Amino acid sequence: MPIQPMPDDEVERILVVVAHPDDADFGAAGTIASWTNAGIEVTLLCCTHGEQGAQPDADIAAIPALREGEQRAASAELGVTDVRFLDGFRDGWLEPSFDLQREIVRVIREVRPQRVLTQSPERWYERLMASHPDHLAAGEATVRACYPAAENPFAWPELGLDFWKVGEIWLMAHPTADHPIDTTEFFDRKVAALRRHASQTGHRADLEDMLLVFGQSIAERFGLPAGTTAEAYGIVPVNRR
Repeated sequence: MPIQPMPDDEVERILVVVAHPDDADFGAAGTIASWTNAGIEVTLLCCTHGEQGAQPDADIAAIPALREGEQRAASAELGVTDVRFLDGFRDGWLEPSFDLQREIVRVIREVRPQRVLTQSPERWYERLMASHPDHLAAGEATVRACYPAAENPFAWPELGLDFWKVGEIWLMAHPTADHPIDTTEFFDRKVAALRRHASQTGHRADLEDMLLVFGQSIAERFGLPAGTTAEAYGIVPVNRR
């Protein structure tokens, strides 16, 4: 039987951790919009600036600032204003290192989320592009940061932040995701958010159709009504109230 998440009305703060700008919007924009619409505070943390996500003739030095601006604009479409980026971690070279774990722990202890949404650390061979090595690394580092590091008072006490127990982890692009979220009401906001990532989606005249087909295929897989769109997750309980 699928694991059920905490009720949203018991959640005040959520932290979303991803490898690159646009990752959260492709994988979870509808869900994030539903959370902010319900009055939940959402923080987005990008582990890199996505500097390898550019055309071959692009000015690579300008890409980090461009993609950061695009992500902030996209997040605003979803009602997210707290958008953070880590420095010192290279796009394409991300590893679940202790340095990365420490920086995620820092944000967990600052934000104190009851729920953390991140990328699956398990490779999904049927959709290999969803399992970019950086995605796997961000997910693995975040899971390790949630448990046990963030709640261990002896892990990085030099951060000067009180330890925090995360209630649950949601994994997107998980090969055995079994918890769907009906995002039909927020589909237009997902499209709007992804259009803000113009450097990544500006060439896609079929963007809305692509998102619609994919969202409807998820809804169909879980037996949701025809015409609805959905996003799906694996739910990992950590500390429940």
